[in-house]
Amino acid sequence: MEKLKTFFWYCSGADTKLLQQCESESSKYVGIGATIFFTGLFAALSAAYAFFTVFDSYLIASILGLVWGLMIFNLDRFIVSSMRKSGKFWSEFAVAVPRLLLAVLISIVIAKPLELKIFEKEINAELALMTEEMFAEQEQLVKDKYLAQTTTLKSEIDRLKLEIEQKATKRDELARIAQQEADGTGGTGKRNPGPIYRIKKADADKVEAELQALTITNQALIQEKQDQLNGLDSLSSTALASLQKTSIGGPAARLEALSRLTIDSEAIWMANLFIILLFIVVETSPIFVKLISKKGPYDYLIETYEYKYETAIIKDKAYIHSELKKESEAFSATEKKFVDTRLDVRLDNV
Repeated sequence: MEKLKTFFWYCSGADTKLLQQCESESSKYVGIGATIFFTGLFAALSAAYAFFTVFDSYLIASILGLVWGLMIFNLDRFIVSSMRKSGKFWSEFAVAVPRLLLAVLISIVIAKPLELKIFEKEINAELALMTEEMFAEQEQLVKDKYLAQTTTLKSEIDRLKLEIEQKATKRDELARIAQQEADGTGGTGKRNPGPIYRIKKADADKVEAELQALTITNQALIQEKQDQLNGLDSLSSTALASLQKTSIGGPAARLEALSRLTIDSEAIWMANLFIILLFIVVETSPIFVKLISKKGPYDYLIETYEYKYETAIIKDKAYIHSELKKESEAFSATEKKFVDTRLDVRLDNV
């Protein structure tokens, strides 16, 4: 237990030698260190899963996840250890704000891959749906590629057929009129064919000849355009047959699937939100603990410890200035005054 306590002290970024003199601060820094350690552990697991979805390799994912977890651990340790208690809340709060913002950003980065793992079954189902949608879009793109030409050819074929039908209708109408003139049921009303019948019969024969010629011409054009249409259908069928359903499962696709799920399902949206909030609380709790806790024995010891170095620096600078002034005694009055003035100014700024 003593080794575990010392390890968590180290994780908190505190000076273990100084903490051994402050038993009352032991539990606080054990809690801070444990939180930082487990945050780094979760970051490693989260990153390992994220890297596995990219590389599909347990070894690479494990190595990169470990590196990422150590980086987050070191960053959290630095954020907490760099905070100093001054006894002035608002001054400490101003110092803590950028650290809190950084901690929130880190928590979101850590939480996102774990969210993907937690909702993995739902995401896989959504990915299957996205795959079908993508395949349908590809099919539609292939069909749209040939749609304009196919539509034009079909329209031209219909126009050519319509011309034949219209000419046949006109031929039938003229033949009917000529027949009525012959049997006396129409026209002049005389039963015996006469000059008027021959004129009407000639008109019907003329349109019949035009119909035969138009049929031969248009049928050739129709067959030509039908061949082109069959060719386009064959190209379209070949292109559609060559399409393959590519399964998607990368980080970007999974994030897109999770986004769609949160939009469609309020329950998943709430669960997703609470997971993020949980990691934000865990990540920022060491900073809040140091911020709201009173200035304790460890803070006084670390302040005294650091103050010794500050005073030592001042002492060394004063000694150096004194030695330089002694050496300047050999200078002329003007040079000595210049040196003494500049050294006094530097000493005042220490």
